[in-house]
Amino acid sequence: MMRPIFVIKSSGQKEEFDENKLKESLILAGASAQNAEIITIKIIEELSEEATTSEIYKKAFQLLYKMHLPAAKRYVLRRAVLELGPSGFPFEKYVAEILNRKGFETKTDEMVMGRCVPHEVDVVAWNEKDLIMVEAKFHNELGTKSDLKVVLYVKARVDDLKETELDYGGQNRKVTEGWLVTNTKFTSTAIQYAECTKLKLVGWNYPERGNLHDLIIETNTLPITCITQLTQTQKNTLLSQGLVFCDSLLDKTETLKSIGIKEEKIEHIMHEIKSL
Repeated sequence: MMRPIFVIKSSGQKEEFDENKLKESLILAGASAQNAEIITIKIIEELSEEATTSEIYKKAFQLLYKMHLPAAKRYVLRRAVLELGPSGFPFEKYVAEILNRKGFETKTDEMVMGRCVPHEVDVVAWNEKDLIMVEAKFHNELGTKSDLKVVLYVKARVDDLKETELDYGGQNRKVTEGWLVTNTKFTSTAIQYAECTKLKLVGWNYPERGNLHDLIIETNTLPITCITQLTQTQKNTLLSQGLVFCDSLLDKTETLKSIGIKEEKIEHIMHEIKSL
């Protein structure tokens, strides 16, 4: 029996390498079961003791890129959103920027008074027609799902907020929609209840159209954590400077030089951004 191999997560914590988790993430990105198996075997053959999850992910992306480009892009994006957590960039601010690029005005971390009690709302978004209250639920693990309990909690808060008029956009208005947005998935009962009660759910691949992946592509909000040629330290440095999205780096050659990236490497980074 092969001895267990331990890998180091971005948090620094050690965990046993789970080949099934790697296969599942590749298949979810659009790789065939056969290609996912080939990639997993290749990585296990080359896996060093205490390799980082970032190194494994980068190697898997490179192999998938050669086999199936669309799946590789989906794979890198899903992992990139997951990396926003350890980087310290709040998920609610990411969701707010997506909504901004869809034509909404937004505020994050708002304390909003309902009919009964005040509620801390992750994102309030509005335009001429709609006023939306958004709960942004970030998970550090791809396998973690938002369940019925979370949906019940969000629905109760939205119902309380719908009972009052709120001043956003310079006018008193009522909440038109409540959203629950997550970077992972929902349980089947959570989806069933939300559909019945008209609470909008947005997960990585739910609904079939207009899911989080679709919204990111539509609004061009690919985070810089997508860029495989940046180290984790470089990504964190750029994020701390407010450079969150790939398109924000296109005219920031001097900024990249200032954090120690050589000109030749910058050309490769720009090529990778454009190909994404």
